[in-house]
Amino acid sequence: MHNLKIEKTSIDGVLIVQPVKHADERGYFSESFNKKNITEFENLEFVQDNQSLSKEKYTFRGLHFQTPPFAQDKLVRVLKGAILDIVLDLRKESKTYGKHAVIEITDTSFKQIFIPKNLVHGFLTIKDNTEVFYKVTNYYSKQHEFGINIFDRDLNISLPVSKDKIILSKKDQHNLSFIEAVKYFA
Repeated sequence: MHNLKIEKTSIDGVLIVQPVKHADERGYFSESFNKKNITEFENLEFVQDNQSLSKEKYTFRGLHFQTPPFAQDKLVRVLKGAILDIVLDLRKESKTYGKHAVIEITDTSFKQIFIPKNLVHGFLTIKDNTEVFYKVTNYYSKQHEFGINIFDRDLNISLPVSKDKIILSKKDQHNLSFIEAVKYFA
């Protein structure tokens, strides 16, 4: 019996992974990850788990990526709160090159999102005290980490709040433009 349902998205290779909840009067049990039940995960080895807490609504983390040999596949879920997960495809060989998707993930929807390596990823919290957990297939490397500015006009990403309401880290305030980042995917 499969305890994970898979749904494709508008970006090639990006998947919604929906664990099945087995609920009773005590609460619920769910198998949130099982490598052998998802064909796309057969050759992946998740090596690091990351967790973040964003205290305030409209905190944006990203758009981040790591270049080879430290590129990462990610499996992202929300433990508490809600996010708009944003994925941007910069794989030149992809049929969805240059396109992005915005996918809402909440603690109550129980959805997870799988993001293949060499895609750019970030999220906007849409509730206070949002906790995000994600597995990655490669270790963090500061020298290989880059970001793209969420407000870059070439991306045309629509957010539900004005730019002045979004909270960014100092590092993310200086992310690259789309045009500058493309060179890392040549």
